[in-house]
Amino acid sequence: MFSQELWLENEKKCAVVRKSKPGRKRQELLAVALGVKVHTFRGPHWCEYCANFMWGLIAQGVQCSDCGLNVHKQCSKHVPNDCQPDLKRIKKVYCCDLTTLVKAHNTQRPMVVDICIREIEARGLKSEGLYRVSGFTEHIEDVKMAFDREIPNADERLEAVHEVLMLLPPAHYETLRYLMIHLKKVTMNEKDNFMGAENLGIVFGPTLMRPPEDSTLTTLHDMRYQKLIVQILIENEDVLF
Repeated sequence: MFSQELWLENEKKCAVVRKSKPGRKRQELLAVALGVKVHTFRGPHWCEYCANFMWGLIAQGVQCSDCGLNVHKQCSKHVPNDCQPDLKRIKKVYCCDLTTLVKAHNTQRPMVVDICIREIEARGLKSEGLYRVSGFTEHIEDVKMAFDREIPNADERLEAVHEVLMLLPPAHYETLRYLMIHLKKVTMNEKDNFMGAENLGIVFGPTLMRPPEDSTLTTLHDMRYQKLIVQILIENEDVLF
């Protein structure tokens, strides 16, 4: 039978355990609210709050999804939640946190709201079934992709594509370069053949940008991106190659 002292000591330990679980849960909820996620860092990293080394092989700390701040899990609850999002980390307009988006662009509301309302008020107020008749899914996705493409400027986008092209083996690069030169000539006769860069992207995208695994769902999901990449390659052939 436990002595009274041993029983009291055991009860204190149990109380600590019972309190620790809600404490961990609160910390997890706080981390979600602040936009930080547990992150595994490659190579040595130091906490940007306390400046101490982040020990461990995996999940050494947390990283802010908005500004990229790297801190210990315990330090994250002391970091103010008023960081300025880094525009380079904002990859898209849609499926992005609203506050993060407007802070990154230093605007009162997302630019997509201003642009869409301005266009509707300029030439769509008298359209029959406005906001009632659904648009074609493919057209909607194209518009969304167009907005997402506008986040980096044109020069940054072309620079990123060029860097990837430089990673291609010489035979792949030369074949792609020669093909793009040819397809650019095809687009120069668009009035006769009705084959602009977008249409050629639809035709050649699935062939040139085929995913490594033959998954029907993956293929369908990637089709618009395949078209977009090939379209960019054709339109900017003289700059990229």
